[in-house]
Amino acid sequence: MLSLFRLLGCVGLLSIASSVSYAQSFSLEAVKSYPFPADLTAAAKGSRIAWTINEQGKRNIYVAEGPSYTPRKVTPYTKDDGQELTSVTLSADGQWVVYVRGGEHGANWDEHLGVNVDGLPFAPKVEIWAVPFKGGEPKRLSDGDYPVLSPNGKTVAFLKGGQPWSVPVNGSEPAKMLFSTRGTTHSLEWSPDGSQLVFVSNRGDHSLIGIYTNAQTPLRWLAPSFTHDRSPRWSPNGNNLVFVRTPGTGGVPDSVLVRKHRPWSIWRVNVASGKATQLWQAPRTLAGSVPATNGGFNLHWAAQNRIVFLSYQDGWPHLYSMPSTGGTPLLLTPGAFTTEHIRLSPDRQWLTFSVNVGSDPQDLDRRHVARVPVDKAEMQVLTPGNGLEWTPVVTGDGTSLALISATAQRPPLPAVMPFGKGTPTLLGESLIPANFPQRSLVTPKQVIYKTPDGFTVHAQLFEPTGGPAQKPAIIYVHGGPMRQMLLGWNYSDYYANAYATNQYLASLGFAVLSVNYRLGIGYGFEFHQPAGANTSGAAEYIDIKAAGDWLAKQSFVDKSRIGIYGGSYGGYLTAMALAKDSKLFAAGVDIHGVHDWTTDRTMSVTAPDRYERAPDADLVGKIAWESSPTAYINTWTSPVLIIHGDDDRNVRFNQSTDLVRRLEAKGVDLETLIIVNDTHHWMKHANALKVGNATAAYFRKKLLEKAKAGAGE
Repeated sequence: MLSLFRLLGCVGLLSIASSVSYAQSFSLEAVKSYPFPADLTAAAKGSRIAWTINEQGKRNIYVAEGPSYTPRKVTPYTKDDGQELTSVTLSADGQWVVYVRGGEHGANWDEHLGVNVDGLPFAPKVEIWAVPFKGGEPKRLSDGDYPVLSPNGKTVAFLKGGQPWSVPVNGSEPAKMLFSTRGTTHSLEWSPDGSQLVFVSNRGDHSLIGIYTNAQTPLRWLAPSFTHDRSPRWSPNGNNLVFVRTPGTGGVPDSVLVRKHRPWSIWRVNVASGKATQLWQAPRTLAGSVPATNGGFNLHWAAQNRIVFLSYQDGWPHLYSMPSTGGTPLLLTPGAFTTEHIRLSPDRQWLTFSVNVGSDPQDLDRRHVARVPVDKAEMQVLTPGNGLEWTPVVTGDGTSLALISATAQRPPLPAVMPFGKGTPTLLGESLIPANFPQRSLVTPKQVIYKTPDGFTVHAQLFEPTGGPAQKPAIIYVHGGPMRQMLLGWNYSDYYANAYATNQYLASLGFAVLSVNYRLGIGYGFEFHQPAGANTSGAAEYIDIKAAGDWLAKQSFVDKSRIGIYGGSYGGYLTAMALAKDSKLFAAGVDIHGVHDWTTDRTMSVTAPDRYERAPDADLVGKIAWESSPTAYINTWTSPVLIIHGDDDRNVRFNQSTDLVRRLEAKGVDLETLIIVNDTHHWMKHANALKVGNATAAYFRKKLLEKAKAGAGE
């Protein structure tokens, strides 16, 4: 096993060699110097907005106010220390900005634990902070997470240790626990007048919706049943709530491998009487199942006593509206496209969201901002064109729309525009560093191909200019798998990082194909939830193999030098490619991938804590094993670099430890890189650079040097 030191030692000489043929070459540090905005929010009144910006690991909150919307930084953080900022909220009057610092909120577990990328003697905590909008020293309010500001802006309710707490927003008093109850509490939401808090108490096999009033009044449970009740939303007058109900855990074990409808329904409950009424039952079809897209149910109580929600029932994740008394839902957003990042306007009259539709057929691989009234199917795409826009939010005065905008070259920036029609005005262009190689970035080309089993797959080709007629090629495989890579910068921090890496690899002379394989979003239900995929047969790997075959047929590709890389689920599919098709894939970089689906994933089926088992329990384990890269170690011959952070909270580190042991035993050409104390999402910018540079150096050595050897150099 070679060390990373030797691997990176090749970078300097190979950079010089590459720059002779590729005038567009630039450093990874330069292309990853972009500022990344997120968490865009607006005050319920007035024109104040706030957002986070990650500048090379230095995370801060910026604010702006109409009509000028001049960006201004209100937090003082100056280090690349891995402490993320989340839950950014403005008080209704815009006087305070509340946020959480620390943790790993993209994690599958332990999101509430501090992240210690610098190896400090004591790990940083996850903490709630507040800073005045006008500026001043941020105030630490408490340890805790998921803050919710009261309507009058004076009190912050939050979660700590699975129980609700509160603290004055100005930090004038210590935080105190509001109440303690069985289970784990979540989904806090203030009543419109601020006199009560609704919450969800997860009890394991069921969950309950409760109301807290004050320390003297017992908790009230609304329509308790043997079900999971969730997503409670207040009516504007505070007299009623609407919520989602799904079945409780239990029942006769059913077949695991057969796709089944996952039922859900929408209910209304009167707060005073506790009487509950079912308003709507989802269609009992596969597409009518619980939606697994951004925001889940996206349930809101809108104006005109309308209930709005998201459903996949017509094969696409669309918005629906119905009277608060029930009835047939109105489809608000008909068409073959996806709705994401859904917000209800402050006056509750409009829904704003991101869509992959527009006047250009290639918009299926972009995002634009749209709006629709809550009671009419009159959707408008507000930002047409070949750019990308997402996460729209209406300002409290209802006159402006804040959003995030990007292109294939320009990185994401906040923007504002009139709410209705107009051109977005960018905020913070001066934050793009002078050395950022914007003019040197290629515009990805849309690629569409068919798989042997009949699926249509979209991909983006980063094609370098200049160089030899036949170039080495690399397939990039995104994670998730419920993700979509775009024809430009991505709205996810993790995938913006991948987009920058793909641009860097193209600048070095690699043709890079980023593949949107089945299981991903953006192409409808049957693509998102296909049969025989994941642990039930890994059908999505067919799309990756077909991408390699497509590249091998292109005249500009040297088919003997096709590499593959990806992270998380992309690491899993990278390992599958190397294990099953080493003749096609000459080398790979497997970044924190899953390698054995039977570890910690099939025990509840094959060996449950009960007498009964699923009728196909034995077959479940067999197919999960056959869907794992470790099942094909005997045919794995291609070299691989395996990278993993050992505080990963999405894919267990032992997945890579186990694979390394197996590959060592077989004698596969193997190199490794451990990122100590970092997580799945590279919370420290320096670590993201380390991973990106190691990936590029590995492909240079395995694919570019292979060409030199073949030429007798």
